[in-house]
Amino acid sequence: MPIYMDRHDIPEAITAEHVAEMHREDLKIEHLFGCKGMTYWCDEKRRTAFCLINAPNKQAIQDMHDHAHGDVPHRIIEVDGTIVESFLGRIEDPEKSQKTELNIINDPAFRTIMVIELRRVSFLVGDAQPYQNQILKYKKSILSSIEKFLGRIVKQKSDYFLLSFNSVTNAVLCAQEIHSHLNSTSNNLSYTGIQLSIGLHAGVPVTEKESIFEDTIIMAERFCAIIHGKIVLSHEVWQLYESENFNVKLNQNNLKTLSIGEEKFINLIMDYTEKEWTNTSFNSDDFSKNLGYSKSQLYRKMIALTSKSPNNFIKDYRLKNALQLLKKNAKNISETAFTTGFNSPAYFSKCFLDNFGILPSKYVQNYTV
Repeated sequence: MPIYMDRHDIPEAITAEHVAEMHREDLKIEHLFGCKGMTYWCDEKRRTAFCLINAPNKQAIQDMHDHAHGDVPHRIIEVDGTIVESFLGRIEDPEKSQKTELNIINDPAFRTIMVIELRRVSFLVGDAQPYQNQILKYKKSILSSIEKFLGRIVKQKSDYFLLSFNSVTNAVLCAQEIHSHLNSTSNNLSYTGIQLSIGLHAGVPVTEKESIFEDTIIMAERFCAIIHGKIVLSHEVWQLYESENFNVKLNQNNLKTLSIGEEKFINLIMDYTEKEWTNTSFNSDDFSKNLGYSKSQLYRKMIALTSKSPNNFIKDYRLKNALQLLKKNAKNISETAFTTGFNSPAYFSKCFLDNFGILPSKYVQNYTV
């Protein structure tokens, strides 16, 4: 039977105790609707509650809640129990205190989400094995930091980590330690051309999207995509960190904290780029025309945020995707050039060489076999 998570936006008068009472009422009659309540989360501060339920379908959950207490959820999504546990740390009710009749769970489902991307930015013929050795060493360091700061791994690939933290302070300190290890003498990876980008955002599991924490993950990934080589904190993460750590200084050299306006600009840029990047005619003129900025305004904002001009940002985005296609052996060089928006294989090869220090043909020979 599928598992669903629903979201209730709770009024000011409703407390964690009220939510516990509603959960108890659900459990009394759940069998009538073929449901099984697994657990719930309640966040009095943000006025949200989330239920995790085994159910035959979404309608059964609506009917159960309506019959039990009348508080029908505002949103229901299907989820994977293992993924929920990775993000939130549990899929069952915590043990009830022996001194209480109700199992009051005042545990917010609000989490700080971290995305780590390891990006290869240069290649040397014959350095594939030294690179692999160094990256394995560095990934062990990353895993050690995650454990130290109580992070949970949701997804892990060779060049990507998706993590969840209950504590915003732990998330920020973990990011700082990971970044500092990259630049330490004992772990220096500069000769292998590794660029580390870390994005942190915070949010709740169920929004208008179809997947758990989807909005938050997308935003953290976009931070990595648009601002390379730094730890990027959303405005909310930075505000929460500062509220928990008065007068605690962070290393600002590797840190970028965003304003709400900058976050909106990132979404504008990425929404449009993701839609148009494969179009060979897509350039900075399209950016300024469709985003409502003059060319000079757009240039200044892009340089300030990404250190790249609009055209260089587009080219870099295309090359990053081209590298992934070649790595997967998904297409040959000519097909890759046209698929990623370059108007000729020759120009693609020149841009690839300028950016990565190796021709795409040499890359395919040395790094994809």
